[in-house]
Amino acid sequence: MAKLGRFWPLLLLALPFAVGAEGLTLLTLDDGDQSQAVNIKLEILALMTAISLLPALLLMATSFTRIIVVLAVLRQALGLQQSPPNKVLLGIALILTLFIMRPVGEQIYADAVKPYDGGEISIVEAARRAEVPLRGFMLAQTRESDLEQMIRISGESLDLAPDEVPFLTLMPAFVLSELKTAFQIGFLLFLPFLVIDLVVASVLMSMGMMMLSPLIISLPFKLMVFVLADGWSMTVGTLAASFG
Repeated sequence: MAKLGRFWPLLLLALPFAVGAEGLTLLTLDDGDQSQAVNIKLEILALMTAISLLPALLLMATSFTRIIVVLAVLRQALGLQQSPPNKVLLGIALILTLFIMRPVGEQIYADAVKPYDGGEISIVEAARRAEVPLRGFMLAQTRESDLEQMIRISGESLDLAPDEVPFLTLMPAFVLSELKTAFQIGFLLFLPFLVIDLVVASVLMSMGMMMLSPLIISLPFKLMVFVLADGWSMTVGTLAASFG
């Protein structure tokens, strides 16, 4: 059970492939003369269960968290409240996540999903193989201090090698490292816009226009600087490069 607990998300993702075409009786209709069983395929049930856990896996084991946090900080630095809308930021984060995680997904498909679908390996072996590239990606982005902290909290031995750390312990350590990195990138993005705010506020104060909000004047300048510097392209490129 302890070994299976290390990669339970991958087992859940592989579960639909392991279930046959058997039916599960959902309910029985009885009209007095005869009864009819209404069945639902276990494959569909397993697929629905796996899909319900995909958002948690997306947040806890991919690059999505860092990207969406940086984009949210960037919007705040620009002084914009609702533009771009949350749906637009989520869409950008999802597309970037697909691009960044594509090598990991291709390796999982080649090493685990394809052999299992061909009947060459068992589901446990497929899950073990699928864990390797995902664990490698997460360990490459996880700081040792965050990993040690989560190992202490979970009560595991500090002498464990990185490959021996339980998956459920690695996930929160990975998220903590992602948040720290996202805030560091967000701080660097915030600095030039903060300088513009300070300059505008100083000019308005020297002109005696203290009743006028500096944000109203600085917003057009920040947008102009951001557009002229091709800010979106630079931000996306920096985020992609931050994953190595």
